[in-house]
Amino acid sequence: MSFISYSFPVFAAALLVLYYALPGHAQKIMLLMASYMFYLWAGREKLFYILITTLTTYGAGRFADRVLQMYGKKAAKSKNRVLLAVYLAVNFGILAVCKLRFTFQNVLLPLGISFYMFQSAGYMLDVHRGRVQAERNFLKLALFVSYFPQLVQGPISRYDKLAPQLWKEHRFDSKRVSFGLLRMLWGYFKKLVIAERAAVAMTALLSPESTGLSFFVLTVFYAVRIYGDFTGGIDIAVGMSEALGITLPENFVRPFFSKNIAEYWRRWHITLGDWMKDYIFYPVSVSAPMRNLGRAARRRFPAFGKRLPVYISSAVTWFCTGIWHGITPNFILWGMINCAAIILSEELSPVSAKISGRLSLSDRRWYGALCVFRTFIVMNFIRALDLFPNVGEYFIRLSSMFKPAALPAGGLGLDVSDYAVLVCGIAVMFAVSVIQERRGSVRELLWERTTVRYTLTCAMLLAVLLMGNYGIGYDAAEFIYNQF
Repeated sequence: MSFISYSFPVFAAALLVLYYALPGHAQKIMLLMASYMFYLWAGREKLFYILITTLTTYGAGRFADRVLQMYGKKAAKSKNRVLLAVYLAVNFGILAVCKLRFTFQNVLLPLGISFYMFQSAGYMLDVHRGRVQAERNFLKLALFVSYFPQLVQGPISRYDKLAPQLWKEHRFDSKRVSFGLLRMLWGYFKKLVIAERAAVAMTALLSPESTGLSFFVLTVFYAVRIYGDFTGGIDIAVGMSEALGITLPENFVRPFFSKNIAEYWRRWHITLGDWMKDYIFYPVSVSAPMRNLGRAARRRFPAFGKRLPVYISSAVTWFCTGIWHGITPNFILWGMINCAAIILSEELSPVSAKISGRLSLSDRRWYGALCVFRTFIVMNFIRALDLFPNVGEYFIRLSSMFKPAALPAGGLGLDVSDYAVLVCGIAVMFAVSVIQERRGSVRELLWERTTVRYTLTCAMLLAVLLMGNYGIGYDAAEFIYNQF
């Protein structure tokens, strides 16, 4: 099932009614049944993958926990290392095969496979480290792995934060349910009114006829599309969970307000970044080979040698992040360029700080706005690699950017009314982001202003129903991150 299918609102409404009508002990069973029903809607043949992940995660977790109880934390780590390696090899091997088939045979990925596998692997690694105790109840773990709102595109939750919420009673709270539904509506607005329109223009700009300065226009449309698409999907997931009384972690905190690339990645796809940091960056950076390298480097290059292990660990992490997005050269290059940009920025930060201090730039508003604009443009060019599996084509388009724009003969596929809706939609999205950045939750600000809240809610609902770009046959495109 898709969030943007006509069946999902019916599914969500029926679930909310039944969920709050049931006693607490039955709510968790209802959630598990609803999660598997949601998954089955995407195709029964895909159920195999999530069942394999659930069974291997449960079995490996119980075994690792038993060894931990028998031998203690220190001895259990070495004894469980082989088990952990086999578990990770099996599950990530399945993920790799699925991604290869998707890349080279155009076979659809099982719904949410990257997200639930990373979430399950995080749980297993935490059990191995003794941070959490292995779940003894199979149904509880099955719900943690398959919880449907985050199946489509995350966020990636941690076991100790999510699991306790899934298995406890949630009583109906009108404010919380209202907040959840409002956030879902906001997600649909971003996806259907903004992202889907930007996608039409973006598709036209990807045609071979489109050259020169149109590449820059393409990067802007893609920025609008992926932000509206990805954050819209996350809003629907987090809002659905909020209506059920369950809090999912935030995945975006207004990334386009970032003043540098490192800050951007602290605001964009936060849960993936945290997962990579905790389970790849830190283990690599404190490993014995990296410690030995650090000591040797500090003897020869005292200043740079101290940072070298961090930079190598960052490169490994960004390589894995690129592979997570896709097993094609453009995504690997995308990861390495992001890594290089962050390292270069770190190395040049003392010089930048010195210049900024002498000119008192940090005290000037225009300088902050300039940094935000610079980061937005740089990230647009890096992000555009997503669109070109053939890296050579990306560089050809990039090198032609300073030539006059050549657009497709049929235009960008949008008429005047489409451009007006798109511009107004972006303006609304920007205004909401500014309010959130300065004053916090817009929903909290509107809660006591009942008339204003109802008026804006009705306006947004009408905008989604009347101005949503539902595509051919009234079928909007799937979320971009479904393919990851």
